Amino acid sequence: MSWFSRLFSRNRRYDDISVSIQEHIDERADELMEEGMSRERAERAARREFGNVTVLRERSREVWQWQRIESVVVDLKHVFRRLRRSPGFAITVVLTLAIGIGANTAVFSVLNSVLLRPLPYPEPQQLVSLHLNAPGAPGLAEFRNELRLSASMYFTFTTHNRTFQSVGVWGPGTASITGLAQPEQVNTAQISSGVLETLNVPAFTGQWLTTADQDSHGLGRVMLSYGYWQRRFGGDPGVVGRTISVNSQPRVIAGVMPRGFKVVNYDFDLLVPMALDPVKEMLAGFAYHGIGRLRPGVAIPQANADVASLINVWMDSWSNGPGTNPHWYVNWKITPALEPLKATVVGGIQTVLWVVMGMIGVVMLIACTNVANLLLVRADARQQELAVRSALGAGRWRIARELLLESLTLGLLGGAAGVAVAYGGLHVLTAIGPVNLPRLSEISLDGRSVAFTVILSVCSGLFFGAIPVLRYVPSREKVALLGAMRSSSANRDRQRGRNLLVMTQVAMALVLLIGAVLMIRTFEAMRNVDPGFSGPQSLQVMRLSIPETLVGDSTTVVRIQNSVLDKLAAVPGVSSVGFAASVPMSGAEPAWDEIQIEGKNDANENAPMRLYNFVSPGYFRTAGTRLVAGRDFTWSEMYGVRPIGIMSEGLARELWGSPRAAIGKRFREFAGAPWHEVVGVVQDVRENGVDQVSPATVYWPLLIMDDSSAPQKLGVWRTVYFALRSNRAGTQTFINEMQQAVWSVNSNLPVADVSTMQDIYSDSMARTSFTLVMLAIAATMALALGILGIYGVISYAVSQRTREIGIRMALGANKNGLVWMFVRSALVLTVVGTAVGLGAAAALVRLMRTLLFGVSPLDPVTFIVVPVVLVVAAALASYLPARRTTAVNPVEALRAE
Repeated sequence: MSWFSRLFSRNRRYDDISVSIQEHIDERADELMEEGMSRERAERAARREFGNVTVLRERSREVWQWQRIESVVVDLKHVFRRLRRSPGFAITVVLTLAIGIGANTAVFSVLNSVLLRPLPYPEPQQLVSLHLNAPGAPGLAEFRNELRLSASMYFTFTTHNRTFQSVGVWGPGTASITGLAQPEQVNTAQISSGVLETLNVPAFTGQWLTTADQDSHGLGRVMLSYGYWQRRFGGDPGVVGRTISVNSQPRVIAGVMPRGFKVVNYDFDLLVPMALDPVKEMLAGFAYHGIGRLRPGVAIPQANADVASLINVWMDSWSNGPGTNPHWYVNWKITPALEPLKATVVGGIQTVLWVVMGMIGVVMLIACTNVANLLLVRADARQQELAVRSALGAGRWRIARELLLESLTLGLLGGAAGVAVAYGGLHVLTAIGPVNLPRLSEISLDGRSVAFTVILSVCSGLFFGAIPVLRYVPSREKVALLGAMRSSSANRDRQRGRNLLVMTQVAMALVLLIGAVLMIRTFEAMRNVDPGFSGPQSLQVMRLSIPETLVGDSTTVVRIQNSVLDKLAAVPGVSSVGFAASVPMSGAEPAWDEIQIEGKNDANENAPMRLYNFVSPGYFRTAGTRLVAGRDFTWSEMYGVRPIGIMSEGLARELWGSPRAAIGKRFREFAGAPWHEVVGVVQDVRENGVDQVSPATVYWPLLIMDDSSAPQKLGVWRTVYFALRSNRAGTQTFINEMQQAVWSVNSNLPVADVSTMQDIYSDSMARTSFTLVMLAIAATMALALGILGIYGVISYAVSQRTREIGIRMALGANKNGLVWMFVRSALVLTVVGTAVGLGAAAALVRLMRTLLFGVSPLDPVTFIVVPVVLVVAAALASYLPARRTTAVNPVEALRAE
């Protein structure tokens, strides 16, 4: 008979056994009656001869039973029955666990989606980022953490490598789309041949861009992202082959990439092929991100060695023009530093997520400790029951199993509720998370997250269930003895375990509180840093781009930008306007190079790298950047292409000792470039965020001669950020008026990246504020659970010592003295837990070093104030239940058991 048939036929067979037994007894009784016995005596004799009917029935039923499974089922029934009888206890435990497990599941889902889940590309383990280090290029690290690839490097690596299946370079950019509706500026990913082959994700519809598209005289095609295709074209499948105007040039749509596809970590609207010509490229031009797909079996160290061997090949194959030394870059000591593409995508958020995960994990431990305390109290109340059961033959395993089943049941119920908490928590995390949180669109509650919840629920159930099991399920003799004991020493022994749990809670809560306070002090330190601009809430920023295909002449570009500035200045409420190639913390791609100082380092072949910016007259006044010495540019100097420049205060001090000493000094970009006079020095600006050093910066005029031998060739910055100072900043009507002002100059100029400087400033601090919020939530939960633990222990102590309190009061004890007795015991627990927590915090907060700014991990203020606050909170938490001692009636107390 199959197990399925046996499962559903057991009750019928149980009935058949009972009927068969009764038939045997009746048959024997009939025989005895024939021998002359009465009916009553015959039935008694028959039953006596047959034996214990109940035992025989149970033994017969065992043939169709799974004894262990059914025993567990019976225990589960008892567990649910007890929980129904104590709904307050069950709800308290389930809600406590739901919050702890839900918070951990939500954070794990983020960590899993961002860090653990493979990248959404085929064979992602073969993908690497082509990073380069240049330790011999001083100053570069101030504004860029790597040396990017040049186009000539791309051609060298593609042609000569032995370890890659494919190599490509790409870079972020913008483009103006006209002719569809209102002019629009979109984000572009400019890609070389090899990028799509490396990522190897097929087009959703249409075709990939090919090598032929990289030719400037080629097919002139682009690809759309799935989101832009849906947003602008309504998902029309007939869009492939259609022509659109990109930067005033016709481009044919070759295809659409699938939903969620990104170029590494960049979310684009258009894929635009780079127009790279190996005949025209130079050594310089380090502007591109590189990616590659390794050959099967090749490891990153092998690829690093391969690329390192190609650096000399690169210098031998290209130059920076006639008369230049192609091996000058030996001074930079360029070395490859390849890393898995996933590490590039994740970036610096990895430390933040692991710290948050660890802190939320501590909250889970505190929650489990709290539940364990509740179970200890519950098991303590069942001492008499456990003693009776042990005396009746219940083994240690049977009692332990039932207690563990109860804790596991509570853990799983808490986990089920925690899934709902995690679902809501994910929405909160994605809402408050950093704007640059990688893989944000991929964050979800998947099967791995649910499995994590189940494992966490089971482990937590075993953890907080094992404590009362170990405490209350010793040998049978000892259980019986414990059930009979009434001494105060036994009470003290039971209290000792709960006190230990409370001290553990306090220690873990202190660690979280110290971490949260350190982040608060970090946030305050960052807010107190002068970023190099003022009044960000009233500073409106927008980006404007004039492509060369729309306006070719450099001077005309500046005149259009000047006209836009005049129109914006006429908008009601605008007090000043300026523009620059980049604004602080915007993430715009920086320009940079070395500078040569007249009379100092003309012959220096390894001068430090400096950050470049190109600014209009009035920009510094609009941004609130203080002029330390000298003056600003003028428009007449702009159009006259006068060779002048402005420097940051730190750079002026480095080169000439003081800002005033810099005025009138001359510098140039490279040999052959015209000398520029320093006419002004401005305060240092935190270009990359308030937690980053202010880079040494050179501010150039908008029009600049690239070469003194060719004065007719002028350089100009075509993509600029306009800054408007107005008390109307951020309002929609103001933004609409700005757009109309721009279109009144040229209707084909789209406005993009419209935001206030306050938004940009807040986004730059998003990682710190996210960590602060998460640690504050964790610390608040930990403090609440720790205080509840202290409150519970003192309350239980008061209830258990009612008789003692009555005796003390009957003997004339002072009520305030009784209150202090219990408060003192709570303070002892808190102080011991605090001492342990301080040691743990001193060791663990060092892991947060990279997240802190302006404060030491062992900040003395934090390590003094937090324990004091925790002790005060514990005293208040213990005072409330301790006050109940003053309401005890000595007569009633003496009658208490």
